[in-house]
Amino acid sequence: MAYTFRGGIHVEEYKNTRRCRIEALPAPEVVSIPLSQHIGSPATAIVKKGDTVTVGQKIGEVSGGLGCPVHSSISGTVTEIVKKTAQNGFNVEYVVIQNDFKDTVCPDIRPVSKKLTEVTTEEVIEIIREAGISGMGGASFPTYAKIQSALGKVDKIIVNCAECEPFITANHRLLLEHPASVINGVKILLKALGVRTAYLAVEDNKMDAIEKLEELTEDSKMISVKIMKTKYPQGDERQLVYALTGVEIPSGKLPADVGCVIFNAETCAAVYRAFAFGTPLISRIVTVDGDCVKRPRNILAPIGTKVGDLIDFCGGLVRTPTRIINGGPMMGAAQWDTEMSVTKSTSAVLLFSENFGKKNVPTQSCIRCGKCIRNCPMHLMPMYIAQFSKIHDLTRAEEYGAMNCVECGSCSYNCPGGVEIVQHIRVAKAAIKAEKTRLAALSKPET
Repeated sequence: MAYTFRGGIHVEEYKNTRRCRIEALPAPEVVSIPLSQHIGSPATAIVKKGDTVTVGQKIGEVSGGLGCPVHSSISGTVTEIVKKTAQNGFNVEYVVIQNDFKDTVCPDIRPVSKKLTEVTTEEVIEIIREAGISGMGGASFPTYAKIQSALGKVDKIIVNCAECEPFITANHRLLLEHPASVINGVKILLKALGVRTAYLAVEDNKMDAIEKLEELTEDSKMISVKIMKTKYPQGDERQLVYALTGVEIPSGKLPADVGCVIFNAETCAAVYRAFAFGTPLISRIVTVDGDCVKRPRNILAPIGTKVGDLIDFCGGLVRTPTRIINGGPMMGAAQWDTEMSVTKSTSAVLLFSENFGKKNVPTQSCIRCGKCIRNCPMHLMPMYIAQFSKIHDLTRAEEYGAMNCVECGSCSYNCPGGVEIVQHIRVAKAAIKAEKTRLAALSKPET
């Protein structure tokens, strides 16, 4: 029987690109690489206008605290370092590089000379940090820091291969075409953490990938494939942990607090490439789809590539998009144009026309059906939190668990009244955080 969790919903999958092989995008003429692609402090540019850079050369470094270095995805000349609005709405620095089409590789890139059995935990952590690897499932948490925080606390690794969002098939294709890179990355992470159990969690709508992974791990005593029931949001870390262990992560706690640490499948492959070839994180697989795209594809794109270049590679648009989404349709972020750059966390770019997925609901009104309660994987009462948010009652919204909402969108998806419940909850969460920040600043003693 497939593993699953309580709550959640079944969404239309739209896995249109599941049979589309990963295609390498021809190197673009220009890349615009943001220096903040991770949780933590933004990197600071260590190159300047006019500098010549090579593929994989470090162009941004974080001097202290949490953060990841940033590397050039092409060789060429730095034409400018400019501040622009990023996908998250914040103003960040971008390093703009003009391609020389020589593909000159940085001489510092070389594989690790030691065998895996000979490297220490500290060496693996440093290799991953220097490679600039952050979570590629969307959270963008620096991978080296996740390993550090889990040391001595966990006894198992869970590799998130669920890919439960509609449309996205980037991980599915990775598991079909390069399964060994994922498994070898898991072995490196097992070594770094000093644990002997790893689960590859794959939904049962990817049986072809499951068969490949089971074939490659059949002789392994440490790595096993766990078949998950296809249900949204199966890929959420709390639902994965509960489905596989039967343990609920307490409010305010992390998977490491219940003995688990979770890595995305593509993150594991990036760890392997850093170890085996010395390659930093300079490209990723992006699913490009939606009813506006002429030929949806899975594309291996250099970090910093403009979304417009991906669209051109897909044959352009067949209709005018009114929604551009970075990520999946359930939890992704709406974008304003196709000039945005591919980042380490860009799993998909979706372009939809005005009528695609539109609900025929005249007004937004809660009809007290309780569907959002039944569907909520966090066992909250979403409609109450949304109502408290609308009347700006942050105290009651927090009492009803607003900060425990994972913003999966299950409540809004199945709301027959057409209420954008999750958006109201997002507003409440942002306001609660802002108020706590304000109160903390007021409580600090004057110097």
